[in-house]
Amino acid sequence: MRPAPAPRVGRGAPLALVGALLAACGARDEATAPGPVPTAPAGTPVVLVSIDTLRSDRLPAYGYAAIETPAIDALRADGILFERAYTHVTLTLPSHATILTGRLPADTGVRDNLGYRLEASSVPYLPRVLSEAGYATGAFVSAYVLRATTGLSAGFDVYDDRVELAPGVVLGELQRGGPQTLDAALEWLQGVRDRPFFLFLHLYEPHTPYTPPEPWASRYASDYDGEVAAADAVVGGLLDALRRLGLYEESLVVLLSDHGEGLGDHGEQEHELLLHREVLQVPLIVKLPGNRRAGSAVETPAQLTDVFPTLLEILGLDAPSGLAGTALLASPDPERVIYSENVYGRLHFGWSELTSAIAGGRHLIYGPNPELYDLLADPAERRDLVDEDRRTAQMLRDALQRFESELEPPGAVDAEARAKLEALGYIGTFAAGSDGPPADPKSKLHVIDALGDARALRQQGRPAEAAARYRELLAEEPGLMDGWMGLGKCLQEAGRPQEAIEPLQKAMALSGGAPQVATALAEVYASVGELDEARAHAEIAAGTDDAAVDMLAQLAIHRGDLEEAEKWVLQAVERRGTRGGPLITLAELRLRQGRPEEALDLTDQAAREQGDLSYDFVRGLHFTRGKALTELERPEEAVQAFEREVVLAPDYLPAYTHLAFLHALLGDGPAAGDALRRLVETNPTPKAYAAAVRTLRQMNDPQSAAEVLQRARQRWPDAPELRELGG
Repeated sequence: MRPAPAPRVGRGAPLALVGALLAACGARDEATAPGPVPTAPAGTPVVLVSIDTLRSDRLPAYGYAAIETPAIDALRADGILFERAYTHVTLTLPSHATILTGRLPADTGVRDNLGYRLEASSVPYLPRVLSEAGYATGAFVSAYVLRATTGLSAGFDVYDDRVELAPGVVLGELQRGGPQTLDAALEWLQGVRDRPFFLFLHLYEPHTPYTPPEPWASRYASDYDGEVAAADAVVGGLLDALRRLGLYEESLVVLLSDHGEGLGDHGEQEHELLLHREVLQVPLIVKLPGNRRAGSAVETPAQLTDVFPTLLEILGLDAPSGLAGTALLASPDPERVIYSENVYGRLHFGWSELTSAIAGGRHLIYGPNPELYDLLADPAERRDLVDEDRRTAQMLRDALQRFESELEPPGAVDAEARAKLEALGYIGTFAAGSDGPPADPKSKLHVIDALGDARALRQQGRPAEAAARYRELLAEEPGLMDGWMGLGKCLQEAGRPQEAIEPLQKAMALSGGAPQVATALAEVYASVGELDEARAHAEIAAGTDDAAVDMLAQLAIHRGDLEEAEKWVLQAVERRGTRGGPLITLAELRLRQGRPEEALDLTDQAAREQGDLSYDFVRGLHFTRGKALTELERPEEAVQAFEREVVLAPDYLPAYTHLAFLHALLGDGPAAGDALRRLVETNPTPKAYAAAVRTLRQMNDPQSAAEVLQRARQRWPDAPELRELGG
């Protein structure tokens, strides 16, 4: 079958067409006889548990015998098992947006984990519907990609997203353990136990990296299976708590996953690129109040957009208009196409997007090289039927054409952002880095492995080697947005910020202005003194990237525009999550406003909140504390603070210069000289020597300044930082 242009993503398929398809495939309605819809009493507690990255066929409830999951097995015994449930998208944020809105990704506007924000006020939203019905609403999530500022927090009274950030860790691996998330959820549950409540609990086991705790690490040969068992233990803790509180029997409990995992079945270990059954089929168990229909099963295919209307039907609440799914308990409808998409390859690498249609037991994966499988006879999808069953393939292809939408690049999600992107020349460049038609992601899996190798080198603190690996890869694949982004970050980390600008600009062009790239480019521009460019790029990213908001506040402080800084820094503090940086920026602003006591209090707060978290995300904390203590005329404590900053961030030049100046003010010349000596020995760069020269001049020691400048110019005769210092 010759592929037509890639389908635009969107809405639905006509029943007549699907009915013909079902007849052609010999499909039958195998749903358990539903009977009347069980209506729950008013105020029934609702619990939604999402276990990220959980394949249905790695659970005993779905026939897998290699592990034990007693909690999920018990829930299955008390509930209804949907044997064939499918996700619409294989990424965490877009998939949860479909679950909570009942709409497809094209209609939520969320197509990737980065660069998109759910505008919950413009779509039906489950937590808002339940809140308006009198429910207490609480969400407790285990992954940074589901942080509150993605828009998911709308309608929740409490949205707990306290996930520790860590240096060099890729976005998808920023997580907290399920037991910690459960502890927070149970504390909230204790306070709402006597009123209607909606609890959303998200667990990130078994997402990569697979590092199961004991005893599961020793018990199972597969680390993935070990993490599944660990997630089951967390589910068991939740169900036990509901029982102790006398809430389990009366509760409506749904357990599902947002997507599956490749595990190498079709060459992909994880879930970013392909659309085979192993990443699309997810567990779905619904336990009704009173455990009605306990132990039953439904074979008719379900989809994750069905969860929203199903819950409302059971609760006796009216479903909003415009939902893509249908309530499952009355009469599951076999006469529909279940649509899925994967646009990750398009957004990150310039390759083709893939779309998927499941109906009547057949599964079409549509892209440059379409594939057709019989899910009932061949669930492992080993035999491609696209050439021998052209009629079915064409009918499913026609059905996909009914799903119409344009893929907006990240960052161009509103008119203001689009205008800023146009002004900088990034609109119209989206995924334009490769000649010819977009590549089939299936043919590019080796590129993903190579990107992983380069990323690992960078995480190991070897940016020069990582940069070389990125260059090799980009010579073969010049359309890799992630490759150009990685190269730019490596050059920046290797102390070559000016060289980092060009690859980051290429990443911006390929992505159409992705916010995460805009923030990275803003940081580089700021480091080389191009502050107007830094501000323009940070403004692009501010809508969806929290770090960009903090940067805009810092840039405004640098310009002396304290009113503008106040506006941005208050936003940054509100959106900061676990990041301490915005508190430090606010402390710096309070110093500029002549309020050192408040600045000191803010640094204390940041230190308390950060605790044992990574220092890289509170850079400047002790430096700012030292400045506040200096202004409060507590010089001995200030010296200790500056020394602490030097130890924790030896490349943070201002800490050395402030320390030296403070020693000079205290009359301790040798200590001042020692601070400047450590500055240039620890950081042997023109920039560090220039900072030492300026400090010596401010300390009225022109002779020492001249000697240091002379040595520096002998070593770096062409350094612009040294030329700017004059004679």
